[in-house]
Amino acid sequence: MAARPAAAQEAVVPVGDAEALFTSPDPALNANKQVVYGIIRDLLEAGHWEMADRYLSEDYIQHNPNAASGRAAVVEYFTKVRQVKPQPIPAKLKTPIVSVTAEGDLVVVAYPRQVTDPKHPAGGYSTTWFDMWRIRDGKAVEHWDPALLP
Repeated sequence: MAARPAAAQEAVVPVGDAEALFTSPDPALNANKQVVYGIIRDLLEAGHWEMADRYLSEDYIQHNPNAASGRAAVVEYFTKVRQVKPQPIPAKLKTPIVSVTAEGDLVVVAYPRQVTDPKHPAGGYSTTWFDMWRIRDGKAVEHWDPALLP
């Protein structure tokens, strides 16, 4: 019997204290990480897209193929297309985080992701998802992730 190709050999495991990853002794990197923390907690987790102007520039560039560029278009995507409704903003992130890396004006966040194996639907495997934002003047101006069209 032929060996099945390996998927993830080791499970992708989040850190215990995600908040600690969103800090830096460098003031500029710390500020950029805090913008991204707000995007994840206030917008993505809690759905408070009315706060988008606090975190996203008006001319926000979106490289995800499912949402158009521009702050208004991203807000419309989440509130109208995905029909996200505001929830209480959590004191701490609920989203599991593997790592946060900041360099220059970029902040990259890696997350564990459980995926169903299409060849073996009863089983799955863990992999990594990421979001990367470019921060300028205290707001995200550009975003990348590995999203595909449905």
